[in-house]
Amino acid sequence: MNFSDEKDYIMRIIKEMVRVLFSLMLGKEYTSVELPDENKYEVSGKALTEFERMVDDGFINEAENMLLENIDYTRKEEILAAISLYQYIGEKDDDFLAEHNYTKEEVLDGIKRLAEKSGYGEISKIFMEE
Repeated sequence: MNFSDEKDYIMRIIKEMVRVLFSLMLGKEYTSVELPDENKYEVSGKALTEFERMVDDGFINEAENMLLENIDYTRKEEILAAISLYQYIGEKDDDFLAEHNYTKEEVLDGIKRLAEKSGYGEISKIFMEE
């Protein structure tokens, strides 16, 4: 497997994990994960769009740290917002991520941690066995 194939494989795993987690948490099948009213999703009072703006400005690690320090794992909406943020980061190109000291592997690790801490750890184990 060459470098490009490996990145594509990681992105496919990210997208599939996001789809499965959304489906399980919302109780219905999702073929495409989109938050219809993104502005209503928050983590500890901070809108998802604010985290996305931080990512766009290159503060990926800071956005992730702030998100993980403040997330309430008992609130499904916050977990869904966090998963959406990881998906958003994962959709950035490799050059942008490298420029800001982040990788698609870190996106995958973040989603796995969210799944585990929110009671869906078995999902990540299934994906990692593939």
